[in-house]
Amino acid sequence: MQISAAAPYAHYVGYGETLARTYVTGESAGSVVQDIADLFVPRLASFAPRSFAEALECIAALPTQFSGRIVTAARAAVELALLDLAGKVFRRRPADVAGWMGLTGFGAPGCLSTARYSGIVVGRTRRRLTALLHLQRWYGLRDFKLKVAIEGWEQRLEWAYSVLRGSIDRGQVSLRVDANSGWTLSEAEDALPLLEGNGVSAIEQPLSDHDDAHLPDLAVQTKCDLIADESLITLNDAQRLIDGGGVRVFNIRLAKNGGLLPALRIARLALSAGVNVQLGCLVGETSILSAAAVGFLETCPAVRFVEGAFGKLLLREDVVRRPIRFGRRGRIAPRPDFGLGIEVDSHAVERLAVERGRSIPL
Repeated sequence: MQISAAAPYAHYVGYGETLARTYVTGESAGSVVQDIADLFVPRLASFAPRSFAEALECIAALPTQFSGRIVTAARAAVELALLDLAGKVFRRRPADVAGWMGLTGFGAPGCLSTARYSGIVVGRTRRRLTALLHLQRWYGLRDFKLKVAIEGWEQRLEWAYSVLRGSIDRGQVSLRVDANSGWTLSEAEDALPLLEGNGVSAIEQPLSDHDDAHLPDLAVQTKCDLIADESLITLNDAQRLIDGGGVRVFNIRLAKNGGLLPALRIARLALSAGVNVQLGCLVGETSILSAAAVGFLETCPAVRFVEGAFGKLLLREDVVRRPIRFGRRGRIAPRPDFGLGIEVDSHAVERLAVERGRSIPL
């Protein structure tokens, strides 16, 4: 999403991005475009802040639900574009939102210096999986994630453990898995011996969000920490999961949870309740969302796992002039400029668009 400022700031443009997953929030690419036009654009007509604080008041008021529907993916695109624009105009960075939000203990430099991006366990053959893991270990990555509850996951897990076992035993590396709601309670229980026997320390979304009530039953049977992902959309979901028990980690994703401000509120609630934070991502994110994620890390005081920022390792082409990618050991640098700190290549956006953008004057 692109938002251009009016005079005297007409030379400033803010950019936002989102990815919608129907199985997560019920939204789609089409519904996001429609909700932005019908629900959010009318609210932008009165967006004329005279300070960063006034901008944040308007941004914080953007809805996460409408007519009984979740609209967090649509909200994320609008919020990030407004934050980028307001940050540029008022010369502020994303971490500056912490003071206005009253988030004690949050704010720059956050956990940026200690956060480490994760690697992934992939490969259809043992030889390729092993080679890619060795490459990632050589690059200094220390946390790894494997998709499970899909065909062949058991063998890939054993292959991965054979590569990482020594480092896991020495506490230098962690291995977690993501079931993407793919198991029933009994299936998850049956998988526990294999998971624990192959060095897994955490299980992401083992059950469907409709089975959240069973998470405490599963948690008491395993030494693996349970991570909530699809079960965690809104702040109310976060409180419900805390009250229910069983979950030790919240997977926060900016596009899923509605943008930076809602994500930070969830993080504060989690950390105050002794729940760890994982900053996740969605496959296909460009450097616009990666830049916003850096802003989250520069604001949140602690994260356990971080995902994303693969840049052109996963994307054939990015939409910014200087793509964002983590460096050796999974480290990432702060953004150098105000707003999200990115320079979007408008020609790349037009070239890569699957359909012509809609221009809506305010």
